[in-house]
Amino acid sequence: MDQPPSSLTSTQLTAYFAFTEVSSLLRHAVEQQLRDAGNLSYVQFQLLARLGDSPDGQRRMTDLADGVVYSRSGLTYQAQLLEQRGLVTRAPSADDERSVVVTLTEAGRDILATVFPGHIEALHHLLFATLSDDDVDELARILGRAAEHLRATPPRSAAPRRRKTSPERAAP
Repeated sequence: MDQPPSSLTSTQLTAYFAFTEVSSLLRHAVEQQLRDAGNLSYVQFQLLARLGDSPDGQRRMTDLADGVVYSRSGLTYQAQLLEQRGLVTRAPSADDERSVVVTLTEAGRDILATVFPGHIEALHHLLFATLSDDDVDELARILGRAAEHLRATPPRSAAPRRRKTSPERAAP
């Protein structure tokens, strides 16, 4: 049986510290830009952006929570704040009344149109300006592989919810 490593190599430690530093600095700058441009938290922006990416502008709350790696109760609160601002609506799903569907409103699309130019500029300036296209391809590949590995054993807030099968749906 393999034993877990008892330490990190110097290169692994350097990579880890660089990753966490970049992540923290970038997140702080992006959060400031989102607050300044649209009075949005980072999670609220993620929620709106995911809805904006959806062909019909709507998704189930549990799918949104799984996608943004946020607790379901925390995301419910954030969606409530967005609903109070008229940026989204929430309603029971037509397919499953236990599910809540969140829909992006025109005001929500407008706020995305307001914040996206500055958001894109911040990402270009702060993250991508010093990287070549090949560097960005490599970064996307590496981080994608790490994300896939982490999603294999996600925290509860990021784990896809298991659907309960009703007796009439259960296999014999």
